[in-house]
Amino acid sequence: MPFVALCEEGFFPMFFVYRIHSLKYPNRNYVGYSSDLKQRVTDHNAGKIKFTAPFRPWKLVYYGAFETEERAREFERYLKSASGKAFGSKRLW
Repeated sequence: MPFVALCEEGFFPMFFVYRIHSLKYPNRNYVGYSSDLKQRVTDHNAGKIKFTAPFRPWKLVYYGAFETEERAREFERYLKSASGKAFGSKRLW
């Protein structure tokens, strides 16, 4: 079940940007986004994600929560850019 947060207006879904780190291949990391973080990391470790399957197992090293999918996608895109990678290395992980 996706995570939801409570505010004055009621419950609303949360969207997560995350970074996982390969335990088998130390130079491999992956940044993504999901509305169900726990299930997404489970899927990565189960080999259900084609891009990350060869580099299992994965460890969650960072996640940030956002109120909108748009904001989460924007931050994910930023973290995959050159300046976002530098920011992540210096400030997040």
